[in-house]
Amino acid sequence: MFDVIVIGARVAGASTAMLLARRGLKVLAVDRAVFPSDTLSTHQVQVPGVARLCRWGILDQVIAAGTPATRRVRFDPGPVVLEGSFPEFEGADALYSPRRTILDRILVDAARAAGAEVRERFAVDELLFDDDSVVGIRGRERGGAAVSERARVVIGADGRHSLVAKAVRARAYLIQPPRSIAYYSYWSGVPVSGGEMYARDCVKRLVGAWPTNDGLVMTYVAAPVSEFGAFRADPEGSLLRSLDSIGDLGERVRAGERAERVFGTADTQNRFHHPYGPGWALVGDAGLVMDPVTGRGITDAFHDAELVADAIVSGLDGGLPLAQTLAEYQARRDAATLPMYEMTLELASFVPPRPEQRMLMSALAGNHAEIDRFLGVLGGIISPSEYFTPRNMLRLIGVRGVLQAIRSRRRMQR
Repeated sequence: MFDVIVIGARVAGASTAMLLARRGLKVLAVDRAVFPSDTLSTHQVQVPGVARLCRWGILDQVIAAGTPATRRVRFDPGPVVLEGSFPEFEGADALYSPRRTILDRILVDAARAAGAEVRERFAVDELLFDDDSVVGIRGRERGGAAVSERARVVIGADGRHSLVAKAVRARAYLIQPPRSIAYYSYWSGVPVSGGEMYARDCVKRLVGAWPTNDGLVMTYVAAPVSEFGAFRADPEGSLLRSLDSIGDLGERVRAGERAERVFGTADTQNRFHHPYGPGWALVGDAGLVMDPVTGRGITDAFHDAELVADAIVSGLDGGLPLAQTLAEYQARRDAATLPMYEMTLELASFVPPRPEQRMLMSALAGNHAEIDRFLGVLGGIISPSEYFTPRNMLRLIGVRGVLQAIRSRRRMQR
């Protein structure tokens, strides 16, 4: 009998299992994968996520694996180019983009070191119920006989197509259809100036270039979901043409060498799941998933792992009802994520920038302190709801700019 069973042992599941085991709970984590293994990913551990890795004592291992730090960022939305640094967050001031073969293995090892039992090559066939409460799992290791394990809580950390969420019929809300597709690959011999981000309204592209392990650069392209057919028919050609459309990045990439195949997906869902019920909880993409264009997946998974671990420990120690602590987990998760969720949907829709957004880019040019604060929004350090307030917009673009934006928006509405 376990206190907690975690289904899925990648960034959300391994982090949750580690944190629970460190708090003294008896934890089993299972995953059908064998580690190290790769998975589709935005790679980015944004600054708040890096702060958590540091707090957990794991960041040094990520760095020792040869993962480069990204402190300088170039954001080119055309025609203005903004260059700056991320603001510090809880002692962290850099972003890291590790390969998942490295990051997931480090987290799985950390969960084991904390005392969690981790079973790889283990596929869950079904959840076990007692009336309407989840009480365990039935599954099997590859080639083995079926086994049942029981727990006080079963956590679904099994991704956007979560078996747990389906089995418990977790209610979905704030649902939005896929807005973009995502394609990326790795290149050697490509110089980059820290991290690079590009937005081009004319060709409907959002592009990122980030240094990763083994001296490689990962280039990421987001395009409207309507272009999935063209990208699927010619992944490399479509990716290269997209890089050509946003400046000299395509030229730099073509002068280098592609190190691996092109990866891509149109499975870019947007929805929240009600993340708890009798005997179960959801974390990571199983509970909340948004378009990858803002690179929030890993960082949000770390944030939610801390929240759900605190909730479960508090709910199982007899101090407060578990339903109450998990309700607080949901409230805190949603409040922290909703502003970035809304901003992500807007970016992934490739709608033309609003007048005040164009004015903001012009107002930021050359203002290094404000550029850093704006990069803090893109990097998840400053909430969009805190930054894009009327008062802050007034400070940055002035009364004339605000009035002009209002008039322009009214003209567009008419």
